[in-house]
Amino acid sequence: MNVASGIVKILEEEGIQDVFGIPGEQIMPLYKALSTSNINHILTRHEQAAAHAADGFARSSGKIGVCIATASPGALNFTMALATAFKDNIPILVLTGDNELKYRGTDHFQTTPQVDIFKQITRASYNPLNGTEAMYVLRAAIYELKTFPKGPIHINLSKDVLLSEDFDDIKLCYLCEEDLSNLDNAQDLIDASEKPLFILGAGAISQKEMLEQIAIENQIPVTTTFHGKGIISENDDLNLGLIGIRSTPRAKYAFDNADCIIALGIKASERTLPEIPDNLIHVNVNKEVLVGDCPIHAKVEDFLEGIDFKKVKWLNEILEIDNSLEIAGLDDDLKPQAAIKRILEKYPDNIIVSDAGSHTTWTTLLKKSLRPRQLLFSGAMAPMGYGLPASIGAGIATGEKVIVINGDGDFQMNLQELATVKNHDLDIIIFILNNSEYGIIRQWEEDFYDMNPYQVKLKNPDFVKLASSYGIDAVKVDNLDDLEFILGKDLEGPLVVEVIVASENIPLPE
Repeated sequence: MNVASGIVKILEEEGIQDVFGIPGEQIMPLYKALSTSNINHILTRHEQAAAHAADGFARSSGKIGVCIATASPGALNFTMALATAFKDNIPILVLTGDNELKYRGTDHFQTTPQVDIFKQITRASYNPLNGTEAMYVLRAAIYELKTFPKGPIHINLSKDVLLSEDFDDIKLCYLCEEDLSNLDNAQDLIDASEKPLFILGAGAISQKEMLEQIAIENQIPVTTTFHGKGIISENDDLNLGLIGIRSTPRAKYAFDNADCIIALGIKASERTLPEIPDNLIHVNVNKEVLVGDCPIHAKVEDFLEGIDFKKVKWLNEILEIDNSLEIAGLDDDLKPQAAIKRILEKYPDNIIVSDAGSHTTWTTLLKKSLRPRQLLFSGAMAPMGYGLPASIGAGIATGEKVIVINGDGDFQMNLQELATVKNHDLDIIIFILNNSEYGIIRQWEEDFYDMNPYQVKLKNPDFVKLASSYGIDAVKVDNLDDLEFILGKDLEGPLVVEVIVASENIPLPE
C-alpha cells in the first residue's frame, strides 16, 4: 500500500462519502486510489466550484466538506472559495497535489509556494515531507475539523510522498483544549439577570434541541446571526429575528435593553456586534474570535451543561414592539423583491442558496428559516459565483430539492457547473433574476459617488438556450402572473427559470 491508498483508507474510516475535485498530474496517485474506493467523487468543471461545493456540503449537512486539486494551476483556483470558507469558519479538508519534494522552492514547471499562499486563507496548511507525516496530519486535520470546526485545513501532497510505500500510520490520542475558567463569572451574570438575551450563531446549530428546551422553559428570547437562522424557528415568538446591521425592531430593542447577552457560536464581527456590550458572555471553540469581559473558549454544549438558567418574564415587553418589515414593491410587476417573495413562499421548507448581490439582501430579509442550515450564502467574503456550486454540495449532502436564487451577473461566474448539475441529475432549481446589470455596484456609483452608471450594464446570453445546451430544461418569465403560474406547478430539477426583473435599489442598513 502506498500513501495515496492509505489516505483514501483513512477517509473511508472517517465516514467521508463524497469529495469534490478535478484530477491532474501531481495528484494522480490519490485519484488512482479513489477510483477503486467506495467514495463518491463529484467531478466539477472548475476548482473554485469544487471548493464552493465542499463549502455548501458542509454548511447544509454539518459534516466535513472535502475538495481535491492538483498542483498550482488547480490548487490556486481554490483560493477565492477557501477564503470564503475561512471567513465563515466552514470545515473543509483541502487536499492538493504538488511536484516532487526536490522541486520545492525552485522555478520548476507548475511549482509555486502553495503552502505559504494557503496559510493566509486556512486554519492550517501542512506540507508533509514523508508518508508518516502525511498520515499524521491527515488524522489530526480530520479530528480538528470534526471537533473544533473553525475553517478549512489544507494538506499539500507531493507526488513522491503520495507514491511512497514507506510510512507508519500512527493512531493519535487528543486532548480537547478548552478554558472554562470564566464559567462561574458567567453564572453570576445570568443569576443576576432579569432580561437575558441569546445571540445564536452557526456554532450553536449542533445544540439546537438543548437550546430550544432552555429558551422555551425559561422564556429567554433569542436573536440570531445570518448563519444561525432557524436554530429556533423564525415563526416562534421567542425568535426575535436577526441581530446586527439587519436587526429587526424586536431584536434591536432586546439588545439595547438586555442586562445579560449570551452569545453562543458567533464570530462577533462588525456586522453582528458593531459595539461590544459590557454584559456579554461570549462562547466559541475558536479562541481567536472571543471578545468581551467574559470570554469562554469551549464548545457550546460544554457551556450549556455547566450553566443553570432561570425563568424570566420580559418576553411580553419585547413582543409589544412591531416586528414587521417595511419593504416596498412586494407586489410590483416585476421587482426582484416581488419575485423572491413568491419563490420563498413556494419553497418554505427547502434549502435556499443565495449568491452575492442585491438578490441576497432581499432573500435574507424575506426568508423565514424554520430550521437551521436552510439558508446558505457567503456572509463575510461574499464572492460572486458561490450559489450554483454551493447548491451542488448541498444537493449531494442532503439529497433534498435545493433552490438557488441568483443574479444574472454572479450566475455567469460559475455557470459551467450546469454540467455537474446535469451529470448528477440533481434536483436543483436555479432562479436567475436578470436585470442585465451589476445592481449593487450601480447603486453605489449613483448614491455614493455621484456618477452615472459605468461598466455595470450586462449584455447577457439567452439563459434558456444556454441551459438547454447543457441538456437542462429552462423557461423565461417577465411578469408576476407568469412567475406565479410556473411556481404553481410541481417543478423538478435540474431546471433553470430566468426571471426578467426591473432595476431596483436595495434598502441600506441604518
